[in-house]
This record gives sequence, structure tokens and C-alpha cells, in this order.
Amino acid sequence: MNKKVLLGMSGGVDSSVSAILLQKQGYEVIGATMRLWEKDGENNSIKDAKKVCEKLGIKHHTIDLREDFKKKVIDNFISTYMCAKTPNPCIECNKFMKFDAFYKIAKQLGCEYIATGHYAKTYYSEKYNQYVISKAEASQKDQSYFLYGIEKEIVPYIIFPLSEFNEKTEIRKIAEENGLEVANKKDSQDVCFIQNNDYIGFIKNQNIKENINKQGNIILTNGEVVGKHTGIINYTIGQRKGLGISYKEPLYVIKLNRERNEVIVGTEEQLYNKELLANELNFLLNMELEGKEIEIEAKIRYRTIPQKAILKVENNIAKVKFDKPQRAITPGQSVVFYIDNVVLGGGKIM
Repeated sequence: MNKKVLLGMSGGVDSSVSAILLQKQGYEVIGATMRLWEKDGENNSIKDAKKVCEKLGIKHHTIDLREDFKKKVIDNFISTYMCAKTPNPCIECNKFMKFDAFYKIAKQLGCEYIATGHYAKTYYSEKYNQYVISKAEASQKDQSYFLYGIEKEIVPYIIFPLSEFNEKTEIRKIAEENGLEVANKKDSQDVCFIQNNDYIGFIKNQNIKENINKQGNIILTNGEVVGKHTGIINYTIGQRKGLGISYKEPLYVIKLNRERNEVIVGTEEQLYNKELLANELNFLLNMELEGKEIEIEAKIRYRTIPQKAILKVENNIAKVKFDKPQRAITPGQSVVFYIDNVVLGGGKIM
């Protein structure tokens, strides 16, 4: 049995401890760090990953994927925003970089498996008669939401060494016990190519030909004009602050109309909806779904609790009807479907 695994290493504590755990399980580990974006601290991350590999006696590769990352992640991020939708670039990165390009490189290096420091789980399910991705034990850190876009054919070859851990303190303790300098390194929180979480500032620095600051009307759902906006790109669904309008009750952005260059606002009650449509679907379970109503749980963003819903798929469009109204369903974001804590699939909210 080929027990050689290519491990994605960011220079952080999660992926570093993953290397230790894989070694203990008998795998021959090769570390690899992907260069995705030129940014402050990237070289330090590569150096940290190399140090860990040297400490553990494993090979390390640096893989330059910046060109592909620009085309498939950054350009998609910009174009989605320009269409008055809110993208999630981490999902695209996982789909195209960390579990597609990375798997192809693993095969070139003679590795049977790939591994990452994600908090998720893979296992063979007797119920579904296939390998599945499910939630991690640490529910508050579970990252399965970001993984629905992976090709299901490679799921049997993915290992998540951190799947059984409940606390980050356990991970750091293992790093300390093994003398790793990254034991107390801070976790990265923001999107890697965005400085200080300034999405709009990033886009405005991309020399986009279209006038992204074109003013237009802020209107109520009945069409009444209540103010002027400074460019649709500056607004997101659910936003309350910074609207620059005065009204008898608090108003929130409930819709963006790119064609008419309008920001539609309404009451908080109008932010809630029980239904959504999604396209660009990807399913990880071998289930017949077309035209059937399936009981599921669904998440409309990473930091939400999965909610009970009914899923119906017709002609590559998913219709999701929730038991309870959901706040600020946002086009461009992903909705992810679960059955028994297993990732069924997901898609982009329309």
C-alpha cells in the first residue's frame, strides 16, 4: 500500500501538527507550500513551513500557483463583486487550488493521498457506500462548509489529520511537545490577498475600467427614493450603517439591482426569507436528487448554524425552503447542504 501523502503546509500550527500526526500514523509525508499571492508575510510562511519540515525530517516543496490563483480565485472575486454579488474566495481556492491543482501535483510526486490542516473529516460511509466529507468533532471550528466544491472523485484520497480534535489548545500542546517554533503562532483570519479585510479597497485598486463609484438611488421596496448611494459595490445585503439616509425606522440593504444601479432598502423584517435558489451546484454524495424533495440541513454562510430545510433540484437549479426564515440571504455566497452531518453538496445563491 502506498502511504505517501502530500501535505499542504501554510507555516501555521495546524498544518505543522498535521505532519506530526501523519508520521505517527505511518505515512511518508512530503510537505508543500503553495505560493498563491504576493503579500506581506508570505515568505515568512514558507520559511516557517521549511523549518518544520527540517525539524521533522521530511521533504518540502514550494509550488508556484500564482497565475492560476489570479485567474480562478481573484478574477472571480472581482467579477462577482462587480455583478453586485458577494463572493467567498476561500471556497474557490479550496476547489481549484488546494484540492484540484494540489492533488494533481501529489500524483506527479508519487503520492497516493493529500492532506491539509482543515477541521473536517473524511471516512467510508456504509450508509452511502462511498467516502464522504463530514463535519469535524470541533463544531465551532468545523470548516466543511468550505469544501463542498471539491470533486467527489478525490474525496477517498483526502486526509484531515485534525478531524478528531476539539480544542486548539490540544494542537498547540502537540506542537510544543515536539519543539516546533510555530506552537504559538497566531491563526490567519482574513482572506489571504485582502489586507485588513478591506474588500472594497482591494477592488478599487485593480484599475477596473467600469465606474464603480457611479451614484444611484437608494429606494424602498415600493420604489420611493430615500437617498443616493456612492456605488453599488460599497453595499452588502444586511448592511445598516453607512447608508447616509434618515428614516422613521432603521433601514437595511435588502437587495442590490445592478441593471438599474439601485440599492433597495427595507425593514429588518424584510431581510428575512424562507426560500432561496442556487446554481453552480456540486454534489459529493451519489444520490438521485432530480425532482425529489429531500430533507436536509443548510448553511447560508460559514458562521451560521445549519438550519432544517427541504431541497429540490431541477435542471441544475436548487430550490431550498427553510423551516424558519433566514436573515440576509446573500447572492454570491454559498449555501451548503448536509445530511447526518455529511456534506451532500452546495451551490451559489442566486
